[in-house]
Amino acid sequence: MGAREAAERIERELLILTRHKEMRAPRGPRRGDPLDQSAYVLLTRLETQGPMSIPDFVEAFGLAASTFTRQTSALLRNGLVERTLDPAGGVARKFRITEEGLRLLSEQREGIVTGLSTVVADWTPERLDRFIADLRQFNTDIERITGRPWPRGAGDSGH
Repeated sequence: MGAREAAERIERELLILTRHKEMRAPRGPRRGDPLDQSAYVLLTRLETQGPMSIPDFVEAFGLAASTFTRQTSALLRNGLVERTLDPAGGVARKFRITEEGLRLLSEQREGIVTGLSTVVADWTPERLDRFIADLRQFNTDIERITGRPWPRGAGDSGH
């Protein structure tokens, strides 16, 4: 199979995967998650990387500053982030995740992990390791091509 055909099949599977993203627990979709997808991604990035400014978000995600101004305004309004001085002494104000932001992020992540655990419960350790390694390689290849690596936490060493 060539790269083009593989890409078409991957595109289809990714489409179907995003359709399933609402699965949170064995009982199926959970309505009323406190965080939308963009808030979940931004809070996860802040949790992993630490305080970030609007220009940091622009560099990390490659989107317009206005996008992050809107998103961080909503996060500020909801008490999920707070403005802080740059810990490194820079001039730009940075956004830091609050305890409430961490609580909601953790709660929502737990629902996602519970749902995923149900899906892979019968997989062998070898299949799990292979799937995780392949998914990580896919992500790191995208990061290499785009020049936008995602910081990984201590528990995410790739082993």
